Amino acid sequence: MSLRVAGLCSRSIKAQCRAPTQSTFQALPKSPCRPGTRFLHQPSKSIRTKTIPNQPPRRFIQNQRFQAFAPPSPESLGKAAPAKEYRRTIKWGKRLLFVSAVTGIAYLVDTQFYASSITRSLRTFGLGVVVACDYKLNFRPEPWTGGTIEDLHRRNAERLFALLHQNGGLYLKIGQAIAMQSAVLPPEFQKMFARMFDDAPQNEWADVEKVIREDFGKSPEEVFGISFLNEAGKGVMEKKARASASVAQVHWAKLADGREVAIKVQKREIEHQVGWDLWAFRVVMKVYTYWFDLPLYSLVPYITERLMLETDFVNEADNSDKMRELVNSEPRLKGRVYIPKIYRELSSKRIMTAEWIEGVRLWDKEALSSPWLGGYGKGSPGADGTPLASPAIISEDQTGHLKPDRSDWKGRNGKGGLGLSLKQVMTTMVDLFSAQMFLWGLVHCDPHPGNIFIRRKPNGQAELVLIDHGLYVSMTPKFRHEYCQFWKAIMTFDNNTLSEITSAWGVKAPDLFASATLMRPYEGGDSSTKDRITKDLKGKTPAERHYEVQERMRQGIRDILSEEENFPRELLFIGRNMRIVQGNNQFLGSPVNRIKMTGSWASRSLVDSKDLSFGERFVNGWKHVLFRFVLLSSDVVFWTSKLRQWLGYGLGMEDDIERQMRFIAKDQFGVELNHGVFDG
Repeated sequence: MSLRVAGLCSRSIKAQCRAPTQSTFQALPKSPCRPGTRFLHQPSKSIRTKTIPNQPPRRFIQNQRFQAFAPPSPESLGKAAPAKEYRRTIKWGKRLLFVSAVTGIAYLVDTQFYASSITRSLRTFGLGVVVACDYKLNFRPEPWTGGTIEDLHRRNAERLFALLHQNGGLYLKIGQAIAMQSAVLPPEFQKMFARMFDDAPQNEWADVEKVIREDFGKSPEEVFGISFLNEAGKGVMEKKARASASVAQVHWAKLADGREVAIKVQKREIEHQVGWDLWAFRVVMKVYTYWFDLPLYSLVPYITERLMLETDFVNEADNSDKMRELVNSEPRLKGRVYIPKIYRELSSKRIMTAEWIEGVRLWDKEALSSPWLGGYGKGSPGADGTPLASPAIISEDQTGHLKPDRSDWKGRNGKGGLGLSLKQVMTTMVDLFSAQMFLWGLVHCDPHPGNIFIRRKPNGQAELVLIDHGLYVSMTPKFRHEYCQFWKAIMTFDNNTLSEITSAWGVKAPDLFASATLMRPYEGGDSSTKDRITKDLKGKTPAERHYEVQERMRQGIRDILSEEENFPRELLFIGRNMRIVQGNNQFLGSPVNRIKMTGSWASRSLVDSKDLSFGERFVNGWKHVLFRFVLLSSDVVFWTSKLRQWLGYGLGMEDDIERQMRFIAKDQFGVELNHGVFDG
């Protein structure tokens, strides 16, 4: 269409130019033939709609002189405008580039030389600020961001759990410590931290080899006299760990002289991370102490000191040797408890070589109690000092393990067990840890089921093997005697002695502290702590009541720790020990009266203690005789619970106690106790 219009216009223009005109000079009219006019893109409506009529021809003459095109001179253009420099953009771009470069270099150095310690610390600080701000803004009956206080606890429990697992290492140890005491935390934290006892991932063999070379200056083959090529006259070692925890992992090996050993190797990154991790822990606790007005930081130095010692395997070897000497010197425990030997010549600060133990873990209840099929007069492998027998040729299986299988005692169908009484097993355990607390003052603070093996002796009796001696606390004779008297006081409802001892420790809530120690409600107090926490709550909404109770309990913590300098730091870890022992007894079905046995050891230790004079021991001996009669009342409670258990109406004394604690905590204090110590 445009080409057709252009043709019509061209013929019209030619006709006009050929037509004669009457005047040579005539003004040029505004017409479609004006030079420069474009018809193709914007044609006239008249051209599109109708034919142009014939008009008299007119002549157009150029009356201007032709001039060639010349560019304008610089003077005619005026002064040039300066170019835009974008100074602010360039400045911030340089800053961004510099910060990115520094951050990248710092991250590279941190990952290569500090095992991501700085990154882990920054991650901890960031989460600490988020959690603190969340509680500061929303810990109130009606949270500012909506939801409830339960929602507040749930999201922060998830944040903290994710941080501990992401950071690993000592953070898992801290998480396990929280899990052991999580019964006093909100239920959202209880459910989350019940999974803190899962195995930690193990390191590759290359990292294990580096640690051995760094500590001994030699290869594993040279240090342990082993060969990975089955060379004659040399031992063997598994490259795949048999067990892996937060700080170390354990490899099985057989030395050239035939000894089977457990080589505990600290994870290579721990040495770089431990200082940073504990520093971050101190900083966070310092900030929380100030922000939430809780006297917590005074406990931090002692906790960090214990955790630091746990990474020193020389300290662990020392604890193990001391405990072996104490057990062998106590007639009531010798032959019932076994502590593995430590081979000092093959050990260092990050590597510990100990005697390999064959046994059944405490958590395998079925293997402990199933019938014995290993033959009359025989014991389980290694029990009672019997050397481990192993085949001459050791072949690697598909799992990468070389250790021979020693499960003949389970019978042909593999369903046999140790055939032991759970009561006997638990009695040995309570006796051991009671002796540690009340008689020796050297307490193993990590007696969870993974650190306890059970073996059957040839005479059919149980033998308890205790491993992992890294986390210990020492009690002074004065504090140990006070702790014995404290236990006697709560067993006899001697509130005057109870108040006197707890006041000396800086504890202003003796009845609440006694309940925490017994792991059951203490019914002999004056209930002053309960009244202080629960008074004036009638007429309030559930949300207001829940908030008010938790706020008063926080004030109760301030009262308990008001005299920080007098509070015995050892109680933090002794309470952990007792909570784990209580959980072990509950897991096995409460076969023993743990409270009676513990109280009996507390009283008897005041008679056997060599730190007291003969006169004091004589008086304590007479009191111990009277105390034994008092303990008979606890047997009534125990056998009542046992009868209910036999009739199918209960699970044992420990479960009855925990159920009662849950009811009182929920009804009177607004705290939910939702899980057992080893759930998950």
